[in-house]
Amino acid sequence: MGITETIRLKRLILKDRLGLGMTSPTDNNTHLDAAISWLKHAQDVTSNGGVAQTYLVRHQRWAPSYPETTGYIIPTLYRYAALTGDDDSRRRARRMADWEIDIQHPTGGVLAGALGDSDQPTIFNTGQVIFGWVRAFEEEGDERYRLAAVRAADWLINAMDDDGCWRRFGSPMTGKQINTYNTRTAWSLARVFDISGEPHYLQAAVRNAEWAMTQRNAVGWLAQNCLQDNNQPFTHTIAYAMRGLLEIGAAAGREDLITAAQVIGDAMLAGLQTDGYLPGRFDDRWQPTVKWSCLTGDCQLGINWGRLYRITGKRRYQESTTRILNYVKRTQQLNGEDKDTLGGIKGSHPIDGGYHPWQYPNWATKFYADALMMDLANAKGTRYGLTGQPDRND
Repeated sequence: MGITETIRLKRLILKDRLGLGMTSPTDNNTHLDAAISWLKHAQDVTSNGGVAQTYLVRHQRWAPSYPETTGYIIPTLYRYAALTGDDDSRRRARRMADWEIDIQHPTGGVLAGALGDSDQPTIFNTGQVIFGWVRAFEEEGDERYRLAAVRAADWLINAMDDDGCWRRFGSPMTGKQINTYNTRTAWSLARVFDISGEPHYLQAAVRNAEWAMTQRNAVGWLAQNCLQDNNQPFTHTIAYAMRGLLEIGAAAGREDLITAAQVIGDAMLAGLQTDGYLPGRFDDRWQPTVKWSCLTGDCQLGINWGRLYRITGKRRYQESTTRILNYVKRTQQLNGEDKDTLGGIKGSHPIDGGYHPWQYPNWATKFYADALMMDLANAKGTRYGLTGQPDRND
């Protein structure tokens, strides 16, 4: 690395750590429009309709399209289209859903990693793309999307062990093969139940959630719940697991699952500072272990708290969504010439933090947009979801 590049990177770190050039938070719609523009740009830099996995700040280039997160960006664009009347977002969502069909593995699963990383399907990625196909079917009525979702769901069920755990087809891109955060994958099976009416999909979702409950300790923390270090999971995977338990509980009428999710939400709320800062990793006593913030997890927890507000009516959850979003808003560039970062959300703050350092992963901005739309809906008392099952979508 040359001296000029070293200076550039050190400036970015110093800027973040000193809080220089931070954005003054404004209304949700302004931040939302900028986030959606960044997601569109991340699609445009590819040539296939998928969304680029991440912008690599060190190398000043984009990674290839990422099937997993392109899948769950689809509902985000449909929701934004419904909120704003933006037909371009709807067209883009359709193109993403079509691309996902084009590359669906013959088994019905979805490939691991970014495009070209692997020729093997993996559990988590398959579940996340199901969300996109289900939403596309609900919006478009195109049978191709329903069939793709059902094929993927059938593959997931066939890969599930009798106790509800997925032990095969873990991602080769992560260090851990058994993942409690696969409750979010199981939630996608509940969404297939929504469009098929076939109860075995919901039953399979519940089996996985019940297995996840066996991983809880006395304070409600979940074991085997990280991409890298199970002793101190990211807020990103904590939020994944929490949302899966919450939504499966809501779909199946299982109060124990909802309560388990609420325990996690309350533990995260206890770590939230007045300015919206939340550390990026927590140990098995719900104590923070790092100083940096996982912006992706921040946004996901904002969504989860918003859902808890919808379910419980407790105002503290709505207020927490707003508070954590105000922190993330300060990290989002609303003005500038660099289209590769303008409007996007980093993996971590500061930029060299431990979750996707030096990157703008597309899912950080996706969850940010969803959290902003959740905050808007809760403030106005309007719907967050778009169908007869209004909140069981991503």
